[in-house]
Amino acid sequence: MQFNNLSYLKDKRKRLRNNATTAEATLWLFLKGSQLGGRKFRRQHSIENYILDFYCPSERINIELDGEGHYTEEGQEKDLIRDQFLNSLGIKVIRIENRDVFENLDNVLEMIKNNFQPLPPPPSGTAVGKK
Repeated sequence: MQFNNLSYLKDKRKRLRNNATTAEATLWLFLKGSQLGGRKFRRQHSIENYILDFYCPSERINIELDGEGHYTEEGQEKDLIRDQFLNSLGIKVIRIENRDVFENLDNVLEMIKNNFQPLPPPPSGTAVGKK
């Protein structure tokens, strides 16, 4: 049974990618192309009915950027339910305030990297860095 990127959410995912917030667009500049620790991130990836801001499948990490709507009682309740669901699938949720992307970007990137598992060493007998 498929639960990633369900077809009925395709248009919404595309709309979200094309209308990213300034914080999302800024963070994406540092996540795209496996720039951060060699990990691949996907933007606006859906899992069941939830659309995740940034998802790293190899690390099973979801990065959520939170703006004003997340700080209401209703927003916090929805986030809690969503986070618990994703956690039940083994997906770690990291919530970052939008303003931190602008005011503390280096710290944000370091905090994300600190949640990565160490990369496995290259296979023995493999020349590293030689052409």
